[in-house]
Amino acid sequence: MSQNSATFGYRDVDPAEKPGLVRGVFDRVAGRYDLMNDLMSAGVHRLWKDAVAARLNPQPGETILDLAGGTGDMARRFSKMMRAAQLRRGGPDGVVHVLDYNGEMIAAGIEKGGEPEMTWGVADAQRLPLPDACADAYCISFGIRNVTDISAALREARRVLKPGGRFLCLEFSRPVSEALRGAYDLWSFKAIPAIGDWVASDRESYQYLVESIRRFPDQEAFAALMREAGFSRVTYTNFTGGVAALHQGWAI
Repeated sequence: MSQNSATFGYRDVDPAEKPGLVRGVFDRVAGRYDLMNDLMSAGVHRLWKDAVAARLNPQPGETILDLAGGTGDMARRFSKMMRAAQLRRGGPDGVVHVLDYNGEMIAAGIEKGGEPEMTWGVADAQRLPLPDACADAYCISFGIRNVTDISAALREARRVLKPGGRFLCLEFSRPVSEALRGAYDLWSFKAIPAIGDWVASDRESYQYLVESIRRFPDQEAFAALMREAGFSRVTYTNFTGGVAALHQGWAI
């Protein structure tokens, strides 16, 4: 892929074209997004998200950004944990800003309902309408591979974090064993588009999602991108043998 192109599944497209293509995918899948996540992962994505929330460890009074937060699945976890900590030991109210590039995903989240700490907004991860050093934590789950310029999104995440702020990214990654990779490929390319066709009448969108995972940088390559963006103490934790990975870094 050249510097003048962006990935859209297995296709290389004009960078100006990708946002509209991705928007179209999520416009189509928004209404069935959470159901499809359960079916595609046999519910395991919920365990991954619980682990991410525990690692982020929301505290009273914090400002947390949940990017690609669409349906609010992660933000509800953060909000409930923040409120539980506040009830145990007091402290000021905090806020969890749910931000997503796609308005249909935000609408689906609002329809599901939220928590008192949650706000909702449409925003581009590459150009956030936020001041420097405004957030204590930034989390993006299964979304960064859909941005046009991953490095730009990482730099923007670093910009909006306060000194000592924490960055967490949950994303599909590369299984660590050949046997698991083979089984995962079979499930991904045979089952997931078929499930998308059956449940959401949309094979094409789920074919894109599978392809986008394969073109996303592996664990070490993404960790290197985080360091280049200015994050310190970068680590990653593999989930389910590397099917997904949690990357973490600090704004120091």
